[in-house]
Amino acid sequence: MTGSTALLALLAGLIGLALGSFANVLIHRVPSGASIVSPPSACPACGARIRARHNVPVVGWLVLRGRCADCGEPISPRYPIIEGLVGVLFAGIVAVGGLTVGTALALGLAYFGVVLSAIDLETRRLPNPLTGAFAIYVGAVILVGAAATGDWGAALRALIGAAVLGLLYFLAFFLYPKGMGFGDVKLAPTLGALLAWFGWDVLAVGGFAAFVWGAAFGIVSMIASRRSHGVTIPFGPWMFAGAVTGLVVGGAVASWYLGLVGLDIA
Repeated sequence: MTGSTALLALLAGLIGLALGSFANVLIHRVPSGASIVSPPSACPACGARIRARHNVPVVGWLVLRGRCADCGEPISPRYPIIEGLVGVLFAGIVAVGGLTVGTALALGLAYFGVVLSAIDLETRRLPNPLTGAFAIYVGAVILVGAAATGDWGAALRALIGAAVLGLLYFLAFFLYPKGMGFGDVKLAPTLGALLAWFGWDVLAVGGFAAFVWGAAFGIVSMIASRRSHGVTIPFGPWMFAGAVTGLVVGGAVASWYLGLVGLDIA
């Protein structure tokens, strides 16, 4: 890694920490329909406002030793975990990808993936304002990227990918509505566009991997609960896990599979 790349990664990590702090606000307030700009952050136990020096991502929680400065009530470790996770993801993505359209898409996937997965795990919901914001972000990045690079073929591929994955999830919901929430259906086109922008192999592996991850977690949940029926799982996190799988190993897995069935076109 060159010095300039390391500096960019460090800057991205710091931005990620700050955005991670805002991610906690989104996770806490959006599901209940509360404003994300007011009132200022406060202790849920005593109502005391969080001091500016205690709002520094990760550091503030460590300084307070995980407790409110006014009433001493515990502060969930979720806050520094989310902040640190977003910071690390941002730094790693920029370190690997540099400053490209693909990097911008991967950063959006990481950020909205963390926020929406946390909400879905807690509430079994994928709020429309956040899935909508994610769709707008991905669409804007793809359009601006295509205009800047002239790669309208990738933009068209993304549009087709959105339609394909969106239709797949709609059919799954229509055929078995108990197995999937409509929030998953609304999230699917955005992930389809993002994955297809990188390539058909990434879309195929990423889309399929979501169901593999979801099935694996469902089996583990049934074993842990000792129940074979009535176990429900949030599927949003596994959609994002599948998308990440597609981005990281999609090309390799697709090449392996094509070679396995005798269609190796390398």
